[in-house]
Amino acid sequence: MNYASVIETPIGRLSILADEDFVHAVTFEEKDIAGLTENELTIKVANQLKAYFNGKLRDFDFPMKQKGTEFQQEVWQNLLTIPFGETTSYAKFSAHNPLAIRAIAAANGKNNIAIAVPCHRVIGSNGKLVGYAGGLWRKQWLLQHEREVAKKGQTELKF
Repeated sequence: MNYASVIETPIGRLSILADEDFVHAVTFEEKDIAGLTENELTIKVANQLKAYFNGKLRDFDFPMKQKGTEFQQEVWQNLLTIPFGETTSYAKFSAHNPLAIRAIAAANGKNNIAIAVPCHRVIGSNGKLVGYAGGLWRKQWLLQHEREVAKKGQTELKF
């Protein structure tokens, strides 16, 4: 059975989709959730996301599982190692496999668990914001929010 929760955030509505055991998506995309109800897991994720947006949570601890290739799974796992309030470039993120930079960027773009799998923390090598399924304005907001909460560097990102 599938379950869903929807929350309003400072940067728009987030849909949380899960089964009994795992979250499969946290997305800004409009999803047809007619007939789906919340469960304990979607409520937990909703509460963690609210705490994140309130500056009270930096690390998520809910079980997640996205559909994807072994390569995509590896990229998504690596995203989880980028510290809260920090960014990395696509070049640095793919330094262990520089010939795969485009494939890594594509896998990053297919991440379906926004915010908790922090694909928003990967930026261009020149420091510019590039690619975010939720829109670059959301990416900028998330990065600025995390820097403010972490009290790291400038509080207003200049792009």
